[in-house]
Amino acid sequence: MTASPTPNTAEELRGAGLRVTAARVALLETVRDGDHLGVEAIASGVRDRVGHISLQAVYEALHAMTAAGLVRRIEPAGHPARFEGRVGDNHHHIVCRSCGAVTDVDCAVGDAPCLTASDDRGFVIDEAEVVYWGTCPGCSNGRSS
Repeated sequence: MTASPTPNTAEELRGAGLRVTAARVALLETVRDGDHLGVEAIASGVRDRVGHISLQAVYEALHAMTAAGLVRRIEPAGHPARFEGRVGDNHHHIVCRSCGAVTDVDCAVGDAPCLTASDDRGFVIDEAEVVYWGTCPGCSNGRSS
């Protein structure tokens, strides 16, 4: 099975200084089509699109794409790394304590209010990582049954 590179995806990879391959295009599209996917799920999605790819190649491509700002890596405490295609907007995440589901949430008020620290200690802050923890609707409903 082969995938032809989507012009936009290939151009983005090229524009980020990355080599364009069918596997990298499939990986970036898998991350963007997914919902906070782990490495195994990404590898499976890439295999569905282009055939075989090693887990090591997936890790290497994810590292390169994260460094280039094409994907974002999140690591909620006690959970494996997840990857998403929503980058550059300083959004946050909600994690279910029961099932581990992760979902996006925008900043609470206005434009990235969390970038104003009470004391920046001389740092130039350009990003904040906030993780809200709770129980998703599915798990909450399961408890009340």
